[in-house]
Amino acid sequence: MKFKILLFAALVFALASCQSGAPEATEGETTEAEATDGATEAEAPAAMNTLSEKEKADGWMLLFDGESTDQWKGYCKDGFPEKGWEVVDGTLMCKASGQGEAGGGGDIITKEAFGNFELKLEWKISEGGNSGIFYLAREKCGEDGQAIWKSSPEMQILDNEKHPDARLGKDGNRQAGSLYDLIPAKPQNAVPANSGWNEVTILSYDGTIVHTQNGENVVEYHLWTDDWKEMVANSKFKDYQDFIDVAKEGHIGLQDHGNDVWFRNIKIKKL
Repeated sequence: MKFKILLFAALVFALASCQSGAPEATEGETTEAEATDGATEAEAPAAMNTLSEKEKADGWMLLFDGESTDQWKGYCKDGFPEKGWEVVDGTLMCKASGQGEAGGGGDIITKEAFGNFELKLEWKISEGGNSGIFYLAREKCGEDGQAIWKSSPEMQILDNEKHPDARLGKDGNRQAGSLYDLIPAKPQNAVPANSGWNEVTILSYDGTIVHTQNGENVVEYHLWTDDWKEMVANSKFKDYQDFIDVAKEGHIGLQDHGNDVWFRNIKIKKL
């Protein structure tokens, strides 16, 4: 009996020693559990078409809040198109015209122009659909006017499975994520049409351009260089001086190619 009492006392002493050896957080110090909870809270993504507190602090701005089109206008139009584009369920939607590129609302552009920037958005395309994201676009209207694609590089949006453009061009340079008709997106990782959303980023900084699609860099090139001019000289854009000498500051554009396409979470950060 005496042995059992001594053994029990030894166990109690050992437990007390372990607990007293555990470090206690001092005033103003964060415990590991609290730090984990704080990190989780800080990293929580923003709600749809909003900015997180971190994004606000980092200088991001919304180009679409899920309701208003105030930051957009029709290309070479005074205001936003009266047909062809709608706000639907928190998305900016281009509605199919049934006539390909004819008969829709036309391309839309941001009212503000941007030079060095990082653009983020999500897109979803309809089956067999085609669209695109323009950047550094000049708006030329009237007698000397021109289509937006004659001055602006384009990140392609496409149903790679059913649209014929996926098989045209060279080495897949008309597939989703590509610099349209010039540089193919590699790896080709677009989400199939009607299967979900594609998250993309376009980075523009002093002529360096990077396309990111679903978390992977798929295109990188450099404007105004000899390599750029040679590439354009061997392309369908060779006769367009505004494309050869892309503007250092221009509009972001969304293409009306006559097919249903949806955009959301459109945000930009000036660099």
